Amino acid sequence: MAYGVKLLVWGEFASFNRPEMKVERVSYEVITPSAARGILEAIYWKPEMRWVVDRLRVLNPIRFTHIRRNEIDCKISVRSVVSGLKAGCCSLGIAVEDHREQRAAMILKDVCYGIEAHVEVVKPELKGGKPIEAPEAKHLRQFKERARKGACYHHPYLGTREFPADFSLVEEFPACHESLRGERDLGYMLHDIVFTPNPKGRIVETNQGRRLQAQPRFFPAKMQDGAIEVPPLVSEEA
Repeated sequence: MAYGVKLLVWGEFASFNRPEMKVERVSYEVITPSAARGILEAIYWKPEMRWVVDRLRVLNPIRFTHIRRNEIDCKISVRSVVSGLKAGCCSLGIAVEDHREQRAAMILKDVCYGIEAHVEVVKPELKGGKPIEAPEAKHLRQFKERARKGACYHHPYLGTREFPADFSLVEEFPACHESLRGERDLGYMLHDIVFTPNPKGRIVETNQGRRLQAQPRFFPAKMQDGAIEVPPLVSEEA
């Protein structure tokens, strides 16, 4: 890609939870495209652009471990928030002691990934009434400056916020581990969440108050020598 970037990310633990597992948390074997996009957006993002993940690289051996975590069995409803805003005051807190429950989780350990992505401009930027030439290059330059300094809007994480990710801008990725050589079928993997108009959907503030519904998109993931090609989100494969 003309305006691409290569980012190396790593961490002690990671959990990219499979949505089909309703009770216990079970991670995918590798990072998902949506998790990779989230890491990029944590470093740099603007409303007029979006990140498109082209390729994922798995560099460390795939290893799992089991843990138990405290969670709560409920969440603050949108209806309660809307009612509170209309009333001017309300209690939205959740007493953890009354709703705590333990869940088992199968997570990844000692992970290291390479993310290859590029920038797409979704809203033309104007200067003096005329579109700016090569706005992708401007976003890419600002991303690289922030990544080199270790700057981020919030600390990126590997699936869940309790598993922070370290990152480094690179020109080339190191070779993958010997155990990742060859081809491996990873099955269907979550690509990303697409928001489509729906009169009965939730109001999304970032979309001018429009009612949208979230629809997951999946793709058949295959890994060749540690590399996973990510199809476009709008394709029939997504």
